[in-house]
Amino acid sequence: MALLPPSSWPARSPNIQHVIFLAIVFAVATATSLAAGVLVRRVAPTIGAVVPPRPDRWHSSPTPTMGGIAIAIGTVVGFAVIAVRADSLSVVGEPGAWLPVVLAAAAMFGVGIFDDRLQLSPVAKLVASLAIGAFLVFALAGAEPEGALPSGYTLLATVWFAGICHALNLLDNMDGLATGVGFIAAMFLVALLGASLGPAVVTLLTALAGALLGFLYWNRSRARLFMGDCGSLFIGAILASASLVPVFNTRLAFINPAVIVVLILVVPLFDTGFVLVLRRLAGRKASKGGTDHVSHRLVSLGFSERSAVRILYAMGMVGGGTAWLLVASGGLEPMLPVVAVFVVTFVLLGIFLARVPAYNADDFVALQKSSFAPLLKDLTFKWHAGQVMLDLVLITACYYFAYRLRFDGESLDKFLPYFTASLPVVLGCKLAALYSSRLYQRSWDTFGLRDVAAVARGVGMGSLLSVLTAAYLYRFQGFSRAVFVLDALLLGVAIVATRASFRAMNLVAATRNKRSRRVLVYGAGAFGQTLVREMRANPHWNMNPVAFIDDDPMKTRSWIGGVPVRGALDKLEETMKKWSVDEVVLSSPRINGSVEHRIREVCAGLERPVRRLHMEIR
Repeated sequence: MALLPPSSWPARSPNIQHVIFLAIVFAVATATSLAAGVLVRRVAPTIGAVVPPRPDRWHSSPTPTMGGIAIAIGTVVGFAVIAVRADSLSVVGEPGAWLPVVLAAAAMFGVGIFDDRLQLSPVAKLVASLAIGAFLVFALAGAEPEGALPSGYTLLATVWFAGICHALNLLDNMDGLATGVGFIAAMFLVALLGASLGPAVVTLLTALAGALLGFLYWNRSRARLFMGDCGSLFIGAILASASLVPVFNTRLAFINPAVIVVLILVVPLFDTGFVLVLRRLAGRKASKGGTDHVSHRLVSLGFSERSAVRILYAMGMVGGGTAWLLVASGGLEPMLPVVAVFVVTFVLLGIFLARVPAYNADDFVALQKSSFAPLLKDLTFKWHAGQVMLDLVLITACYYFAYRLRFDGESLDKFLPYFTASLPVVLGCKLAALYSSRLYQRSWDTFGLRDVAAVARGVGMGSLLSVLTAAYLYRFQGFSRAVFVLDALLLGVAIVATRASFRAMNLVAATRNKRSRRVLVYGAGAFGQTLVREMRANPHWNMNPVAFIDDDPMKTRSWIGGVPVRGALDKLEETMKKWSVDEVVLSSPRINGSVEHRIREVCAGLERPVRRLHMEIR
């Protein structure tokens, strides 16, 4: 089903006065939240609203909580700026279009206050969020039978509201994470769905974004104030309620705005789904907290806390950017390849992070004990069913994208039926060719040039079979040779990218590991290159090669194995200072005599250890 372009939504083009008004709302909310944070930090300890250090939180000293009060105050004050506008009545519009959003947010804020002070059970919070969501749906639809949603959509909308509220609640597991992600989501909702949200809800979201920016000053690492459940549930309630408004305001098909909203809220949805699935496979309670979220696993890979949060910010920006492309393109169908890339990327990231231990080596205990574990093990590790299904998606997306690149307008409409008719044949030919090239017997963790040759054989053979089949079945009428060339190039790149993704993510994690020692390798020959590869292949070594020093002038300023050669012996001290080297490793037995003496002299002056590589077979 195609997305309706923005031109089909309720028209209200933003004028300069409206933009200035929203800027004022944003600034007022930011200042108010920032100031309210001062008050909350002073009052919270007096009422016992302090979070002591816990293993699942990233702080080492008692920290005030219930900062959600500052967020709520900032949002309300910013939203109240509407009252000073001369045309406030026209901006506010019918209360039925926005008042339910405010009331639902207030109700979830109250639930959060109770939870922060009385520690409600997970079931109690779930029941409360579902009940509030049900009344929200009723209020948005109205009491008239003509305005009611189908029962299936009603249930979905109710569960959606509760799910987003708890997703933001779960996301609040690291300093500044839920605050920043909520800010990004609110801004994208305003930018992409503003026309169908209505001016009042746009103002409310702008006020929320401003309040979150102000609160981020207190909540960024190291946090001096936590938002508490009252904050995360309040943020989730506004985002969830606002995302449902287009369904009722514009009477669009439910899937249309939902696609955009899912992309905008991809970070909390991805994190929640990831945690729930992994906890289920580990035989743990879904409601039991722990350091098993996406952010925690990024830190376990070696990223700093701030870097992990920034990565999730970037994921939110990517989701919002993809949603913007969908809206700009005017439909889901033209953007099918982009959506496929987006989905595949997040799935691969989830699989990669799932391999990071988080449950003391019991990550998949429930899966191992299940009655169907042998079947899953056989499918996953012998037949590589997951890889085959991934390639099924890649072949379809690349073949379709090749048509999109080759044709447009009426020409595309003319040739798309041939795409649809030939797709099953193309899928069969290419999957068979990829299998015969032994692609599914190769490890993703060690994917290299020899594996690229297997990809080239499989893709080339599959394209040739597809061309021959099209010539036999259709006499090649309705087909373009350029389509098959483009398809082969796209599929080759896609398969190489997916197979190399694990190795690339391992490399990024190794080079960004804050716990790793920064190592300078003296000697960029065969021994040095082997040493660099081993450093990156063995994360438990905690060694990050940052530079080579080599006496061969031909190697200077070159990159070997992804590590730069900074110069010869005379550049050693300068390189160690500039790149904050923690230790030097001599990679070859030929590095001795006066050269070794000078290396040890420089390292002694900088108080850095020197070690030597020894390789032998016994």
